Amino acid sequence: MEQTLRYISILLLAFLATSNVECTAQNASLNQRKVNKTEIITGADQTEKYLSYLKGKRIGLVANQSSIIGKKSSVDSLVSLGINIVKVFGPEHGFRGNASNGAAVSSEVDAKTGIPIISLYGKNQKPTKEQLTDIDLMVFDIQDVGCRYYTNINTLEYVMEACAENNKELLILDRPNPNGYVVDGPVMTDDRFKSAIGIHYTPMTHGMTIGEFAQYLNGEGYLEKQCKIKIIKVANYDHDMPYELPIHPSPNLNTQQAVMLFPSLCMFEGTAINEGRGTYLPFTILGAPALKGKYSYSYKPVSIPGMSERPNHKDSVCYGLDLRNYDIDQLRKSRQINLAWLIELYNAYPDKAHFFTPGRANQDISAFDLRIGTDQLRKQIIAGVSEAEIRQSWEPELQKFKAIRMKYLLYP
Repeated sequence: MEQTLRYISILLLAFLATSNVECTAQNASLNQRKVNKTEIITGADQTEKYLSYLKGKRIGLVANQSSIIGKKSSVDSLVSLGINIVKVFGPEHGFRGNASNGAAVSSEVDAKTGIPIISLYGKNQKPTKEQLTDIDLMVFDIQDVGCRYYTNINTLEYVMEACAENNKELLILDRPNPNGYVVDGPVMTDDRFKSAIGIHYTPMTHGMTIGEFAQYLNGEGYLEKQCKIKIIKVANYDHDMPYELPIHPSPNLNTQQAVMLFPSLCMFEGTAINEGRGTYLPFTILGAPALKGKYSYSYKPVSIPGMSERPNHKDSVCYGLDLRNYDIDQLRKSRQINLAWLIELYNAYPDKAHFFTPGRANQDISAFDLRIGTDQLRKQIIAGVSEAEIRQSWEPELQKFKAIRMKYLLYP
């Protein structure tokens, strides 16, 4: 009898232990599901972390139409919350985001708030000492898309430089990088290829947020004097997370598809191929008149004020690729920009001698080379080097950059 009771006790303990393991596993699973569904919260949306820091200070805000708190402009929101914004500094495309690519933007007064708007695109790329005199704290809140040739990171450097020179602190309201999963392309190493569309020794896609890039600029000696920065981090974010932008970051990135294809399709801006500018489908279609008979898809670029007044092949029918339904997950899986489209359209183009266009400012350097940051890719494509060999040639510098990048990451 005693032996039977001992046996039953052992069975009962084993059952309870198994139940506890299963319950623990179920709870872990529930917790994991909660973590996976946790919403990404931008730095700007975490007002409880910085409003008290702004109170009582004269604020200069670097912002554009992508600078929002909830669904409202950061400028309008902060003013309504009693923050004293004395100036707004606008990057390329202007504060309200209605200027075309590359267009100089003049300074003005914002009609809605009466706040002076200082343009940082054109002659005045860097805030002056006079413009910063009546400012106690600068705030940077702009959505970036993670490419060397997307000029918000240029603006960031100039603002940091001005703040450092004038002993002003910079508060950065960080935002996710929708292309944060990819670090790819040639690394710019030669100063000959520096231009308004590329001033940093990074690959074409750097895989950092604005906050991380600011730390990179400070740490890698881009500034003569380091800028004092404070970063309000994005909550519940890592670089591999898909992130759909709540508002267009610029006039020609007007869909999520365009944002995700931008790193691959912006390469075409130094070629004879139109990349959708002059349509309402920019950075989702590619074509040129010379490709008639080789592709069935066609469209006609026209002048569109506020987007592209003088698109490549204006008023001419272009033939090429329609990538509106391209599966973006293919890019995410490869963790690479798409180089195949560039090689394909070069091979299909009948007048190869004029596929790559000369530079506007420097006729000796191709506009394509300035965008890419090197002349090697152009030469490799002309020589018929395979995609695999081209990618292999990027690896030494890419690996060096990735090691440097790791030092400045705020997120996994």
